[in-house]
Amino acid sequence: MSMKILVVDDERDIQTLFEQRFRKEIRDNSLEFAFAFSGEEALTYLNQPEHQTVLILSDINMPGMSGLELLRHIKQKYNAPPPIVMMITAYGDAENYNKAKEMGADDFLTKPVDFSYLKEKFKQ
Repeated sequence: MSMKILVVDDERDIQTLFEQRFRKEIRDNSLEFAFAFSGEEALTYLNQPEHQTVLILSDINMPGMSGLELLRHIKQKYNAPPPIVMMITAYGDAENYNKAKEMGADDFLTKPVDFSYLKEKFKQ
């Protein structure tokens, strides 16, 4: 059974990065990634009844709907069990970090993403 992860970031090269770093996990079907390049696109994806996403990695700073707005939507919409939401913040961005924590973010990563740390997280 693969773990389904939605990555939300307006930087499109993030998809290539994840697909390279998790090539083995994707190949052996332990992780399955979907990508959305805006908060709006992420919500559209999450509104599909069959998405089965268990973990969302979202950048905070995006044009249009920010990661914080997306987080609010997710936390309001899902009753049980909501997906785990990890927010990606720019280094030293304490204000957004605190806001996201208040809004129920489950975990945080800073850019550039530390993939070995992330792999450990996924194993938990």
